[in-house]
Amino acid sequence: MLKSLPYVTLLASTLTLLSSISFAQATDQTSKVMVPAFNANYTILRSSKSVGKATRKLSYLDNGMAKYSYHTDIEWLIFSDTRDETSTVKLNGNKVTPKNYVFKREGTGRDKYYEWSYDTANGTATDEKKNKTKTIDFPDNIQDSLSYHLQHRLNLISKPEQKQFVYPVIKSSGSLKNYVYQYDGEEEIMLPYGLVKTVKFKREVVEKKRITYAWFAPELDYLLVKLYQIKGDVEQFEAQLESVDIIDTKESASK
Repeated sequence: MLKSLPYVTLLASTLTLLSSISFAQATDQTSKVMVPAFNANYTILRSSKSVGKATRKLSYLDNGMAKYSYHTDIEWLIFSDTRDETSTVKLNGNKVTPKNYVFKREGTGRDKYYEWSYDTANGTATDEKKNKTKTIDFPDNIQDSLSYHLQHRLNLISKPEQKQFVYPVIKSSGSLKNYVYQYDGEEEIMLPYGLVKTVKFKREVVEKKRITYAWFAPELDYLLVKLYQIKGDVEQFEAQLESVDIIDTKESASK
C-alpha cells in the first residue's frame, strides 16, 4: 500500500512523475528544457476576415539541438505570400542560443531567401547564401529573427512577474537591433481555440510607425495565442490560435 512506502521512495517517485510531465528532456542529460515539443495552428485575419493560415512548431533533434519554425500562407485579393522561417538553436534550461537561421519568402513581388549560421563562442556569423563570414561581438543573450519568440516564451515561464524584456537580435544583414517587449496588461479573450486568459505585451518600432501586440496564455505555458500588428493607423494582420498539439516521444495530445 502507498502508506507503507518509505518517505524517500515516495518522494523520488513523485519527483520523477512531475519531471516527466513538466519538462522535455534534451539529449544532454544535464540540460532540461522548459516546454515540450508542440505544433500550434493559427488563422490569419485582415479586417476580421480570414486570409490565411500559420503554423508554429518546436521539435527536439537527436543531436541535442532544437528546431523552431514558423510558416505562413496568405491569399488576399490578388496578393499572395508564403513564408517559412526556421531557427536551429541550442537550449540550456531557459536560455536559447541560435545556431542557424533560414528565411524563405515566395509570392507576389520579389522572392527572398536568407541563411545564416552563428558561432557565438568564436564571435562569427556566416552568410551561407553569399559564403561570407563576419566577426561579431555577440551579446550574451543574442537571438535571431525567430528564436527571440522562443526565448520570450521561456522568459515568461521563468520570470512571469517581469514587465519588460529586451532581446538583441541579429538581422539578415548581420547588424544587431534591440527588440523590446513591454507588458501591456491582462485580458481574457475568445479565440477559435476557445476562451483563454492572457498576458499582453507590446513591441513598438517608432521609426517605422509599427506596433505589434502579442498575447500569451499562462495556462498553455505562455504559448503565443494572438498577434496583432498595425503600421501607422492601418491594420497589417491578426493571427489567432486555432489548435495546439503537445508532443512527446510517445504520444501527442490535442485540445
